[in-house]
Amino acid sequence: MDKARWLNRRYETVAWGAFFIWLGVTRLFPGLPEGVGTLGIGAILLGLNLARYLSHLPTSGVTILLGALACVFGAFDAARTLWRWETDVPFFPLLLIVLGVVWLAQGILRQGK
Repeated sequence: MDKARWLNRRYETVAWGAFFIWLGVTRLFPGLPEGVGTLGIGAILLGLNLARYLSHLPTSGVTILLGALACVFGAFDAARTLWRWETDVPFFPLLLIVLGVVWLAQGILRQGK
C-alpha cells in the first residue's frame, strides 16, 4: 500500500473513532442541547477533509457537503434549543434526505473508470 492510501486510511480510522466517541458522549449526556451531536459530526467530517487537504490528498466533495450541512443544521438546532425558538422544521430528517439525494446523484452521475 502506498503512503497516500495508508495516510488516507489512517485519517478515516481516526474520524470513525472520533465519530463513535462523539456519539457515546452525546448519549451519555442527554442534557446537551439538540443539534450538538449533529454539529460535532459535521466538525468531524470537515476535520477529516482538512487533514486530507493539508496532506495533499484528494478531499471528498460528498463529505465536505455533508459536514457543512451538518454544521449548519446542528448549529441552528442548538441555537433554536438554547434560545427556545419555535419551529416545526425537522432538521435531522431533512439532513438524511439530503444525504440520500447526494449519494443517489453521485451514483447516477458517476462515470465508469
